Amino acid sequence: MRPEVAPIREFSRAMVRELNVLDTGNCFAGHSFSECHVLTEVENLGQATVTALSERLVLEKSTVSRLVQGLVKRGELLMTSDPVDGRRKLLALSSKGRKTLASIHQHSNAQVEDALAFLSESEREQVVAGLGRYARALRYARVSADYRIRAIKKTDNPAVASVIRDVMTEHGAVGCGYSINDPEVDDMHGAYRGPDAAFFVIEKDGQVLGCGGMAALTGGEPGVCELRKMYFRPELRGKGLGARLLGQILDAARHAGFQRCYLETLESMGQARKLYAQHGFVPIDGALGETGHSACNSFMLRDL
Repeated sequence: MRPEVAPIREFSRAMVRELNVLDTGNCFAGHSFSECHVLTEVENLGQATVTALSERLVLEKSTVSRLVQGLVKRGELLMTSDPVDGRRKLLALSSKGRKTLASIHQHSNAQVEDALAFLSESEREQVVAGLGRYARALRYARVSADYRIRAIKKTDNPAVASVIRDVMTEHGAVGCGYSINDPEVDDMHGAYRGPDAAFFVIEKDGQVLGCGGMAALTGGEPGVCELRKMYFRPELRGKGLGARLLGQILDAARHAGFQRCYLETLESMGQARKLYAQHGFVPIDGALGETGHSACNSFMLRDL
C-alpha cells in the first residue's frame, strides 16, 4: 500500500465531517446534499436530461429521477419537452430554483472563504491544484476500473502488433525511420523477455487496447533505458490509463537497475509529450543511442 493512502483517507474523513456531509438529511434550506448537487449541475449545463445528470453526479438514473421529481414538485426545476424530440425531457432552473441556488452558493462560498482565510496565498494555490488533481484521479480510477494492466503474453502478439500499426498510421508515423517497421513489432513478447526489459498490455474483456514497455537503450550508455512503443487505441484515451501504465513501466525500469529513461517521439503527438512532461521527462536537444528511428523529432529524458 502506498504511504499516502492512510493520510489521504484521514484528511478526507475530516473534510466530510467539517463540511457536515454526514448529515445526509440536510444541506441548506431544507434541501439534501443530493438536491443541492442536482440544482448546481442543471445550472452548469443550462438544460439537462436525467441521463446527463446521472452521468455528471455518478448516480443511478432512477435515483436522479426521484430527486428531479421532488424539485419539480417544489417548483425549483422546470421540465419541458425537447422541441426536436418530444419524447426527450429537458430540465432547467425556474426563477424559484435560481433563488434557492443563489442562497446555496452564498452559504457554500462563505464556508470556503472562511477556511481559506487561514491559508497563505501559496497554500491556497496548492490546495486548488491538489484538489483538482485528486478529483481527476478519483474519476480516472472509476472510469478505468474495468481495464487491466498486465505483462504481455505470447498470445498477445497479433493484437499488440495491430495496436502499434494502427495508432502509428493514425498519426502518420509510417515509412522509413519509424518504429512501425521494427522487426520486433510482430513478436513483442519475445523481444522483451530479458531481465532488463518489460512490456505490458492494457485489456478489457480480453481485448488488448493499449501497450507499452521499456528496454535498454540500443547503443546507449549503461544505466539508460528507453520507453518503447506506448500506444493506445482511441477508446482507451482520456481515462488516465496512460499515467498508470507509464508509472508501471518506470517502476519496472527502476527494478531492473536503470538510472535514466529516454524516449523519442513526434512533435505532432502533443498529448503524449504532455503526459511525459507531467511524469518528469524533460526535452533534450538531440537523439541518444542508435534506435534507428531517424524520423522522430522530439527527444526527452528523465532520472529514475
